[in-house]
Amino acid sequence: MTPQQYNNFIAAEWFDAFNEHDLERLLSLYHDDARHFSPKLKIRQPHTNGLVIGKTALRAWWQDAFDRLPTLKYTPTSLTENEHRVFMEYIRCVKDEPDMLVAEVLEIRNGAIIASRVYHG
Repeated sequence: MTPQQYNNFIAAEWFDAFNEHDLERLLSLYHDDARHFSPKLKIRQPHTNGLVIGKTALRAWWQDAFDRLPTLKYTPTSLTENEHRVFMEYIRCVKDEPDMLVAEVLEIRNGAIIASRVYHG
């Protein structure tokens, strides 16, 4: 498997784990010291300035999202990968909320996500 194919596989696993709200599976894709930046994080937890670091912080962030938004699902529309990252475009779907276009970049090293950045359309 080429690095690009592997990174595409990581993205597919990421979407499956997220949409199943399988927090342990999702976290298993990340390095222990991974960084995650999100505009939603900046709004909900202003003290973070939109950035959390490490699996403990990622766990708390996503557990809160899964608890607050039990219908949260992501529908992928496009994946573009190279040997170091995957650029994912998807639609954020939550019952009774308008759909939101989202882009996210996963930085991948040695088989684990080391950083992710979310951009909203």
